Amino acid sequence: ETNFREWKLVLQEIVRFLKVDTTFMDVKPLRYCAKFDTYPASLSHVARFHAKRVLKLNDALLTSYHRNEVKFTELTLDTFRMLQCLEWEPSGAFFQLRTAEPDNHVTSNGHTEASGLIDINLAMDMTDPTLPLNPRKAILYRPAATHLVSVIATICEELPPDSIFLIYISASGKTGKTAGASSHIQTVGASRNSLNNKVDSHSFRGSDEVDSHDCDGDYLWLGPKGSAGSNNLYPDDLLPFTRRPLFLIVDSDNSHAFKAIHGAERGETAALLLSPRKPAFWGSSSAGDPSKNGSQFTLFLTAPLQAFCQLVGLTCSDIDKDVYNKADEILSSAFSEWEIKLCKPYSLDLVWAQVLPDPFLRRLILRFIFCRSSLYLFCLREDGEEYLPDCLPKLPNDVSPSSEAMQSNIHQLSECLGVASHFNFDIL
Repeated sequence: ETNFREWKLVLQEIVRFLKVDTTFMDVKPLRYCAKFDTYPASLSHVARFHAKRVLKLNDALLTSYHRNEVKFTELTLDTFRMLQCLEWEPSGAFFQLRTAEPDNHVTSNGHTEASGLIDINLAMDMTDPTLPLNPRKAILYRPAATHLVSVIATICEELPPDSIFLIYISASGKTGKTAGASSHIQTVGASRNSLNNKVDSHSFRGSDEVDSHDCDGDYLWLGPKGSAGSNNLYPDDLLPFTRRPLFLIVDSDNSHAFKAIHGAERGETAALLLSPRKPAFWGSSSAGDPSKNGSQFTLFLTAPLQAFCQLVGLTCSDIDKDVYNKADEILSSAFSEWEIKLCKPYSLDLVWAQVLPDPFLRRLILRFIFCRSSLYLFCLREDGEEYLPDCLPKLPNDVSPSSEAMQSNIHQLSECLGVASHFNFDIL
C-alpha cells in the first residue's frame, strides 16, 4: 500500500510536470542546436573575437526549491529547463542501425515485420562524436546551505584551468506561508488606457510560519530542513569561491541581495545575472505563479520566445504557426545583431569578454539582454527596478534597453505578434 501511494504521487507529479512543460509543443529544443542557435550574419564576428583570456564552461551546479513548485521526484521544472539549456542537441549521428542477418522476423533493412521500427544499438555509448562534450552538471534539490557550499567547494577544487563554473540557484528570499498570488492593476492614465489591463503577480513560498525578520533578510531560503540557519544561503557564503571564475545566476525575489558579491570577490570578478524581484504579466495573474508555471526569468533564459508570449498573455492556441515562426525569425535576427554589438573591440567588460566565445554562456547573455529589454519596455517607469533583471559587471550601452536599436527589435517582434500596445516605446 505504501509503494502504491508513492508511485501514485510520482505519476501525479509527472502529469503535472508534462502539462506545464508542453504548453508550446512545436518549438525549438531547449538544448543548444547549431542549426538554430548560431547565426550566419554574426558567425564571423564571433569567430574573430579574441579576448585576453578565454574561459570555457566546464562545470555547472543547479539547485532549485520553492514551496509546491512543479517537479517530479527531485527534478524541478526550473532545474530541468536550465539543465537542458546547458546540453548540446544531438545531431543524430549516434543513432546507428544494428546490422543483423535477416531472419523470419527481421528484414534486410533493419525493420521488424511486426512493428516496422528501426532497431537502435542501445549498448553503444550514447555520445554524439560530432559535438564537444557537455559541461558536467551537479543537481541538488532542497540542500542544506552547508551541503551546497561543500559541493561548490569540491567542484571549485577540481575546476580545470581556463574554465568557469556556473552556479544556478532558484529559491525564495523569504520564509513563510504562501498566501496565494497577490496582484494589483497598473494604470497609466487616459493616454495609455490600453495598459490598464497589465497585472503583475508575485507569490512567495516558504514554511508555514511567517517571520517578519526573515522577510527582510539578505539570503535565499533553500528549504524546510534542519535549523533556520542551515536553510539560508547568504551572499558571503559564496565569496570564498570567487578565487575561481564564477558565472552566477540567481533567480529569486531576493536576487538583488547578491549584488554584494560584486566588488568583494577574493580574486576573480564574478559574472552575475540577477532576476527581477517581481514578475510582470499581462492579463491573468495566474501566469505569474511560479508554483504553476515555473520562473519567468528562467523561462526567458531557456525558452525566450515562449517567455515573451507568456509575458504578453499569449498561448499556443492564440498564435498562428506561421506568425510564430515569423516571430522566431525576428528574434533570431535580433540575437545576431546583438552578438555583433557585443563583439565590438573594447566595448565589453573583460568578465563578459572572456566567456563570450563559449556558446552556452553567450546564448545566456543574449537571452538576458532580451529579457531585460522586454521587461523594461513592458513595465511602467514608475514601477521601479523591482520588475527588472540586473547584471554585474554592466553590459555595453549598445545593448541597453533604452537604446533606439534595442527598442526597434522589441517593437518589430511585438508588432508581429500583435501586442505592440502592451509596451511603452520611446522611439514612437
